Amino acid sequence: MADRSPLIALGALNAAIAVAAGAFGAHGLKDRLEPRALEIFETAARYQMYHALALILCGLIATRGAATAGWLLQLGIVVFSGSLYALALTGVKGLGAITPLGGLAFLIGWGWLAWSAWRG
Repeated sequence: MADRSPLIALGALNAAIAVAAGAFGAHGLKDRLEPRALEIFETAARYQMYHALALILCGLIATRGAATAGWLLQLGIVVFSGSLYALALTGVKGLGAITPLGGLAFLIGWGWLAWSAWRG
């Protein structure tokens, strides 16, 4: 069994950050960002929350394969959500070029979790 506590802690921390980001977007940025930038910010918060819950799941499963999947999902949160937050707040379009790498980390993480569960 893999050590589950870091993934559960990271999941909880990411969930808290996602809630704070969502509230900040809805209340603090609503009148400061263009609608498209606000939509991008909200997408970052939503995907961060989805994957925060998945991190907790990976920690609860507590197998070596689930742990690897969890770390891939964490990488996806940093790259995908992080680049979208930065894009929305700065308007630097080049940041959007790295967002798909975070999406790829998400896909690999989910695939790894499925493969790990399948093989038991």
